[in-house]
Amino acid sequence: MDRMLYVAMSGAKQAMEQQASVANNMANVSTPGFRAQVNSFRAVPVVGEESPTRAFVAATTPGADFSHGPMTETGRALDVAVKGDGWLVVQTPDGGEAYTRVGNLQVGADGQLLTMGARPVVGEGGALVVPPGSTVQIDPNGAVTARGAGDPLVGVAEVGRLKLVNPPSADLVRGDDGLFRMREGLPPAEADAAVTVASGVVEGSNVNAVEAMVSMIAQARSFEMHMKSMQTADTNAQSANKLLAYG
Repeated sequence: MDRMLYVAMSGAKQAMEQQASVANNMANVSTPGFRAQVNSFRAVPVVGEESPTRAFVAATTPGADFSHGPMTETGRALDVAVKGDGWLVVQTPDGGEAYTRVGNLQVGADGQLLTMGARPVVGEGGALVVPPGSTVQIDPNGAVTARGAGDPLVGVAEVGRLKLVNPPSADLVRGDDGLFRMREGLPPAEADAAVTVASGVVEGSNVNAVEAMVSMIAQARSFEMHMKSMQTADTNAQSANKLLAYG
């Protein structure tokens, strides 16, 4: 018996998964520093007595589009964007490290430097804490300085330095929280002095809204095609049963 039904089912399943990824990308078209999710698929020939043209669809490891997003000037001192390749480092709830391009930072109630998602920003020497009420400035090399009210402009105290890293893209995997981490078994990335940031700038999402919309339409048509194939397989099976019943 031809396994057309199962072949079409595998294609429809992967089309649904791809549609979910594209929908997630569309939802994050305005999210600062977001990296578009990319799903890859491969054809696996069906082994058996079926036609050699039959092939299942199998998903491979999902990846991400690491191209840079557009830069938007904000003039806000706590907004930073990584120039070129590189990542900011944040602390995860389990005490580990994760990597992000989201640079719209804030100062928490305890003076700790946080992302807008309230994740602590990691410095080369650990947590970054600034005195309450101070004016914060972030230099291109990641140095964080704080000046209190009434303090002179010269001799501003440096409270730490952002840990900026640039691991190979192939070593990074995206977590369910949208943050990137090193692949299992690899140590945390080391600080890279070649990575610099721009202050008063935020990097936008690298999702192209038009391309994402076109992809959504294409995936919807693909799903419909697979469903039609499943209906055809069911109709063929019913016709074959009638022929056998009256043969």
